[in-house]
Amino acid sequence: MRLLSKRQVKEMVLYSPQHIARLEAAGKFPKRVKLGPNRVGWVESEIVDWLEFLIERRDCPEDTPE
Repeated sequence: MRLLSKRQVKEMVLYSPQHIARLEAAGKFPKRVKLGPNRVGWVESEIVDWLEFLIERRDCPEDTPE
């Protein structure tokens, strides 16, 4: 298992940290893992699964997470 930093997630999904936080709060993005008082990470496989979901449904705009 690999954990990704906020910067790595931002590079993978091409969203701002603020937008990622909004999607996460709405239950439309994988949840972060609290690693310490000032550090969080995301499970890489969950981010990849989320991206694959978007790719599979790219022809159905009503299914997009935004």
